[in-house]
Amino acid sequence: MEFRRRRAYGLVLIGTFAYTFLMFVWFSLPAYLTTIIEELGLTGTEAGLLVGAVPLTYIPIALFSGLIVDRIGPGRSLAIGVFIYGLAQIGRSAAPGFPSLLVLTIALGVGATAITFGLPKLVSVLFPPDETGLPSSIYLVGSSLGSALVFGVGRPIVGPALGGWRSLFLWSGLVAVGYGLVWYAVAWQTGIDRSVSDSDAEFSLDSIRDDLRLVLSHRELQLVVVIGTMFLLLQHGLQGWLPTLIEARGLSANRAGQITSLFVVALAVGVFFIPPLADRLDVRRTTVVLCGGVVAAGIATLISAGVGAALLLGVVVTGIGAGGISPLIRALPPELDGIGAERTGAAVGFIFAVGEIGGFFGPVLIGSLRDATGLFLPGLLVLGAGGLVIALAGEGLRRAA
Repeated sequence: MEFRRRRAYGLVLIGTFAYTFLMFVWFSLPAYLTTIIEELGLTGTEAGLLVGAVPLTYIPIALFSGLIVDRIGPGRSLAIGVFIYGLAQIGRSAAPGFPSLLVLTIALGVGATAITFGLPKLVSVLFPPDETGLPSSIYLVGSSLGSALVFGVGRPIVGPALGGWRSLFLWSGLVAVGYGLVWYAVAWQTGIDRSVSDSDAEFSLDSIRDDLRLVLSHRELQLVVVIGTMFLLLQHGLQGWLPTLIEARGLSANRAGQITSLFVVALAVGVFFIPPLADRLDVRRTTVVLCGGVVAAGIATLISAGVGAALLLGVVVTGIGAGGISPLIRALPPELDGIGAERTGAAVGFIFAVGEIGGFFGPVLIGSLRDATGLFLPGLLVLGAGGLVIALAGEGLRRAA
């Protein structure tokens, strides 16, 4: 089925809310982390495990989730994912302690995989490979909006108005489930999944084995995996602990939430402007190198900053650099030889299956290193090194072109 350009962008915009609600739900826990630590009596390591639980979920199931998305199509994949994470968020609102909260957060992560891979699949179905940069930026701006809303509005305004973190979790889960019903109706009405080819829909063992063999052995994709791993270490590590880090420097919880929202806004600026510009100039791979360097410089500024303008500068620079990388690790696979739209779900699944090892260890390392040293400095040094690794892997990708 051929989708007209306007209709294609309309579907991407509607599908984007799956990411917006996901990120609001996902980061509602980091936004309330200090309160939850005190109420449930969590250690730094337990808090880090909770923050890193969703990335941890991706490690064992991401590749297989991507294979399933390729075969059932983006419409049904997104609907299923929204229902799962919405129901998990409702469950988290009543969690009595660390074990139940951890299990429900892992369940949330299962639903999240369908969103992470369903949206790149949607874009690859609707757009040719050289035009995926802007639509990829659109849904990632939507994800940034969700994060910004939970830190900038959910934590300081909506949560207190509703009566605390449990009420915020409950209502955000209910809203997500309601959206899931709307998206399913749109997907069914427009026939998005009918645009998936018969070969994509095969669940035969030979088909799955062939896709796995090609994806796992693809040299350029392996470099994208390295970039994705370091990006996710940076994103989850910094976004998960930034409010607590800022509070540790003496600022209020509301102020910490506002500064974290600034990081998310800067991330959205990088997401929206850098990849489309890279597409226009045909410099996607060089852009990865530059963004890795910008992230390392931003982390260095955070390390040296106090609570004044330098802190804000470090947050903004890091956010813009990371934002530029985020859409590219999703937009690059469809243009790689042997991947294309047919294997986009599996390729992005491979990136996140390995990459979320970094996503998991980012928050956990920061929490554990803080327990061991009493400082956030060692964790920030790890994040800065991650930016340099992105630049080096990007250079390898550029040379392989």
